[in-house]
Amino acid sequence: MDVAAIRAEFPILGQCVRGEPLVYLDSAATSQKPRGVIAAIQRWETEEEGIAGGDCHGSYGGRAVDAVACVREQVCRFLHAGDPDEIIWTSGTTMSINLVAQGWGRRWLQPGDELILSEMEHHANLVPWQQIARERGAVLRYIPLTSDGRLDLCELEKLLSPRTRLVATCGISNVLGTINPLRQIVESARRYGALVLVDAAQCASHTPLDVQDLGVDFLAFSGHKLYGPTGIGVLWGRRELLDRIDPLLWGGYEYRELGRDGWDSAAVMENRPARLETQGLPVSSIVGLGAAMEFIERIGWESITRHERKLTELAFDSLCEIPGLEVIGPGLGERGSLVSFTVEGVHPHDLSEILDRRGVAVRARHHCAMLLHDLLGIAATTRASFAIYNTPAEIEILCAGIRDAVRLFRRIS
Repeated sequence: MDVAAIRAEFPILGQCVRGEPLVYLDSAATSQKPRGVIAAIQRWETEEEGIAGGDCHGSYGGRAVDAVACVREQVCRFLHAGDPDEIIWTSGTTMSINLVAQGWGRRWLQPGDELILSEMEHHANLVPWQQIARERGAVLRYIPLTSDGRLDLCELEKLLSPRTRLVATCGISNVLGTINPLRQIVESARRYGALVLVDAAQCASHTPLDVQDLGVDFLAFSGHKLYGPTGIGVLWGRRELLDRIDPLLWGGYEYRELGRDGWDSAAVMENRPARLETQGLPVSSIVGLGAAMEFIERIGWESITRHERKLTELAFDSLCEIPGLEVIGPGLGERGSLVSFTVEGVHPHDLSEILDRRGVAVRARHHCAMLLHDLLGIAATTRASFAIYNTPAEIEILCAGIRDAVRLFRRIS
């Protein structure tokens, strides 16, 4: 794979930060956009802008409808889903999960029903369930972690019961990098008739997803972590389950009958997927997401996974050689394309600032996973995350910057 040629497709990677070439190691937060995505968005907004849905004004207005339908089918293929109508447009992973938590949970959860989460969840897959559990009187259970940051599946078996209604877990932890065994989780949940929702925000750009093969019931991801634009996300759900979800936002779709006292509820419930979306869809962002998926398909999953695995292995091994640095999470065999760590005597925020002076962009905080950091007994970690455009040389720059920070703070102390 020609990494130099791939990097040339990302204009932002050619800039400098504080006089140093940008080393972007924060793709777990948001990935950069290739020229094809930028061009697709610009072309739509300058040549073809229109609203999808409602009364279209002739052939021009129909372009938006056609574009949205085309990308919906593209996402369906990307996820190996069975029906394009199972693809729901949202603003991102957080909205997708809220749609299930509010639209399904408010309608179907009863007092005493149980929801199982994991202790490694991002707030987007934690807070919505906490809120709906409080509202509906449901009980939250948490899958504990092993000492090396994996889900304790033996404990999951103990947590599952006939009252379990749903298990919600990330595909890959945004802090630990843990790749969770989704098929095993689904098999366990099925024995009790429980549904499974997957936060795939950290999966979608790093590994192929096949929702039918995995057997999950809901899956959510964001476009901006997939080399696409912000403001667009996807909720996939099994068709029969989407029919049981109430809209999160009311009033944005067409009603067959609407009077002073309400609407024809039967007609509304049949109008999938539009009834779970809103009018005024961000068509340019949807088009951009389609271009991002084309970019991934052009490179190929085999090339992507091989390159990112090599980067992660190099980063993991190199970081572990730095005195006082502790990598958080499992070993290489069960780790995605990110490494979070702490450095003795150097606060993550200070380390991030020192790396920034070298042009290195990493993330230093609790990464919207406060529950996990509380369990680890640490306030924050530094995270370096990798994508198709990163290189071994950038990892060397990262490690050199960390060593400089260690030497600096040793002198200060």
